[in-house]
Amino acid sequence: MAATLTDNVLEVIFSYLDLHDLRNCSLVCKRWYMFLIDENNDVWRLHCIRKLAEEALKSDLLSSVPTYKAKLRAFYHAWNPNDCSRNVYIKPNGFTLHRNPVAQSTDASRGKIGFRHGRHAWEVIWEGPLGTVAVIGISTKEALLQCHGYVALLGSDDQSWGWNLVDNHLLHNGDSRGNYPLLNNAPKYQVGERIRVILDCDDNTLSFEKNYEFLGVAFRGLPDKRLYPAVSAVYGNTEVSMVYLGPPLDG
Repeated sequence: MAATLTDNVLEVIFSYLDLHDLRNCSLVCKRWYMFLIDENNDVWRLHCIRKLAEEALKSDLLSSVPTYKAKLRAFYHAWNPNDCSRNVYIKPNGFTLHRNPVAQSTDASRGKIGFRHGRHAWEVIWEGPLGTVAVIGISTKEALLQCHGYVALLGSDDQSWGWNLVDNHLLHNGDSRGNYPLLNNAPKYQVGERIRVILDCDDNTLSFEKNYEFLGVAFRGLPDKRLYPAVSAVYGNTEVSMVYLGPPLDG
């Protein structure tokens, strides 16, 4: 019976199911699996329209995730409005954080979903001034999200690892772990550039790419703990977007 339903009927039924149910449906029969594997069909389009803000769908922000299913996946991995400093809010597009202009404060935010297994990549786009410190990287749930002063909060303890885009230093446990990338006269980050963060939970490494150039492994020996995309910022009214891409496509 399941295999005899027409595509139109399947579209209607699947468009009303939640993502967990859709995953179960893909296991029912090969035809349903083949139907749902098309990441650009009307089922994923309708789910996308319901969940994502029109502003996000129409902007260039999600250009690296071209299919409807990939955009939906990115939304479920975006900044967590309930896991950020009180001086940060997530904009209506769902993907961009805004740091309020609060003096003598450093403020951080984490993604909704952390990772303990597999390989994961996401893009970070700093869309406002960096200020004196602007750090991107990862943290556990135990890492602080706010502190007094203007400091490199991400990387200030043993629960976070970061790359300060202002001075190109790697940071962990309150110490500088050297310059990054290891290039002579490495160019500084330019506002609006997309940086790809690559977390390999199987190899326990964190790496970065910029302009599709692999910059090398930044951190090795990461712990067997759930690790979350994170940033920390000091500049008032600066904004940072994060778009989850899925497994890195490097073979």
